[in-house]
Amino acid sequence: MFGTRIRLTAFATAVLLAATGSATASGAPAATALATQPAIFVGNNWDGTADVLRPGGGYERIARINVIPDIDERLREIFLDPVRLAAFLFVRNQIGEGNDQFVDDMFSTPDGALLIVSRPSLADVVAIDPLTGAIRWRFPVAGQRADHMAISPDGTRVAVSASTANVVHILDARSGREVGRFPSGDSPHESNYARDGRLIYHASIGFVYTALDSPALDFTKGQRFFQVVDAATNTVVKRINMAQKLAEAGHRNMSSAVRPMAHTADERLFYLQVSFLHGFVEYDMAGDRVTRVANLPNLVPGLSREQYLLDSAHHGIAMDGSDAKLCVAGTMSGYAAIVDRVTFAHTLINRGPDAKPYWSTRSADGRFCYVSWSGLDQVSVISFDTAQEVARIDVGDHPQRIRTGVVPAALG
Repeated sequence: MFGTRIRLTAFATAVLLAATGSATASGAPAATALATQPAIFVGNNWDGTADVLRPGGGYERIARINVIPDIDERLREIFLDPVRLAAFLFVRNQIGEGNDQFVDDMFSTPDGALLIVSRPSLADVVAIDPLTGAIRWRFPVAGQRADHMAISPDGTRVAVSASTANVVHILDARSGREVGRFPSGDSPHESNYARDGRLIYHASIGFVYTALDSPALDFTKGQRFFQVVDAATNTVVKRINMAQKLAEAGHRNMSSAVRPMAHTADERLFYLQVSFLHGFVEYDMAGDRVTRVANLPNLVPGLSREQYLLDSAHHGIAMDGSDAKLCVAGTMSGYAAIVDRVTFAHTLINRGPDAKPYWSTRSADGRFCYVSWSGLDQVSVISFDTAQEVARIDVGDHPQRIRTGVVPAALG
């Protein structure tokens, strides 16, 4: 029964949008001192696994971690709860392209003892011991779906977006205990901590799963904001309507839904992907204005907006270590682009429209960009300097988020 694909009714969709849930954490790991090694984590969303790759050389796989070892227990809970079942099927059919979403985002703790994973279809966050595969703590998010995460620079806090509850939870990374939360617009999505950990940059994307994608119907997508949050108090100190800022700069009829983001080291210039845009927006935080819009190639000009994956023309952007170049995932067009930050001159690595690149992350040393090709079950390593692919690695089913971190030296 659990493997069947069931189409969600309009009633069930309405139940999902109205539903919220409680959030509690259980369990706590013991503190451990481990020798560590650097790692690249690739979340295979439809598999429910995380591939652990060794940076440099052949980028060989150190391990494949099962992030849903408790799946039978979770499914029993879901199928005995009509509201949870409606939400589970909604995520499968309207967001997961007919597949369950078992790993969205992941971060390791600084000591490598835990891999913290958000699990959309299961509406929770878990911390897994990379050596044993055991779940050390679990946190059910408010509402019905967990989404993107961010980890504080010191590795003590994790921010996780609760998609249907319009809040972002702040969790203690060691114990999974909630230590705070802040409000968001509809469908909270991307978050990033400032380098000093004092601020969180957050964006909500609205109802990206609806088919009302005409600019004239943009108001139906809900409230979408780019927010600056005080990480100490969880107070929203700045809330920006990006569509309004774009209109003020002469770019009208554009979406206010900010997707992935990157910024300069001084956190003045932000590079924001917004719904339906083949390219990105340059926003001056200090001046509170849009300065430029980069229009990158649209290789699928005949594709209607209704066919875009969750309203994403592009989904994935990263900055190199010197603030000189950007790495962009051109999701619907099937390319990765290395873009000069000053001139917007670009080089494409084109894998075709079925490749569906879904994320980009810079390497720990800032020299390379890791791009996930979710349609091909592969990850590329691309040099920022040469704009050439230097490695390509086979991974699990539907890779999405890629993160860098550490694992125990004993792993693999």
